Amino acid sequence: MDEIMDADIKAVFFDIDGTLTSFVTHEVPRSTKNALEALEGKGIATFICSGRPPAQLDAARRLMPHDWTGFVTMNGQCCFDDHGYQEAEALDQGDVRNFIDFMREKMPDVSAGFCELDYVYFNQITGYLADMWKGLGQTAPALVVDDPERALTHTTYQLSAYVPAGEQEDEIMAVMPHSKALRWHPAFTDICPSDGGKPAGMRRFMRKYGWDASQVMAFGDGGNDIDMLRFAGIGVAMGNGTDDTKAAADWVTDDVDHDGILNALRHFDVL
Repeated sequence: MDEIMDADIKAVFFDIDGTLTSFVTHEVPRSTKNALEALEGKGIATFICSGRPPAQLDAARRLMPHDWTGFVTMNGQCCFDDHGYQEAEALDQGDVRNFIDFMREKMPDVSAGFCELDYVYFNQITGYLADMWKGLGQTAPALVVDDPERALTHTTYQLSAYVPAGEQEDEIMAVMPHSKALRWHPAFTDICPSDGGKPAGMRRFMRKYGWDASQVMAFGDGGNDIDMLRFAGIGVAMGNGTDDTKAAADWVTDDVDHDGILNALRHFDVL
């Protein structure tokens, strides 16, 4: 812990839902906005690190008009900034084909999401999906329906299956040998390449700026944040996070609605 307290933090990576934004108010707390401004004032880089695709960041960015250094999206599959930098890795095309066939034949009533760099669509909108979407409040992007066969002719970077954890998820992943599931919400799981995940995206920016893991800090609350919190020099779980996320963190702060981000940055003398 002494080494952590003495860390020379150059960058902080933030999950969005349940970390930057509240599931209660669906807004960014004032203390979090103040913390972001203070980090910028100290010259510390700030990154969004989310499962959301680039096409679904607009609603979240409107809630926090901040000069972000960059964006890790789709659980690490696409990294970019507002100055022309971009790196991305697509899903295995054979796995995409298997996913489409399996969902059509075995789970025809299940909603699935398909993420390209600038377009996100669903095979269908079910009540299960609609109910989950309402929980995102102001940060919920528009729902678009399109033909899943599109994914066979357009590059797909992430898939989402709207099923609870358990047997259905296991069955889907059994036909996708080059992919892995990352779940941040009990209603669905994201699917990315087997070598993907938020740390893969963080590494892209770390190479760009010449940082090592000891110089980065990360905040998260859900299952898809676990690897990120373990990877970062300082991994902080929100007080409203899941138990497994808290177990993976170096520190558990207060929840998002009670100044969790600001309090942790102060605790580690980053601010």
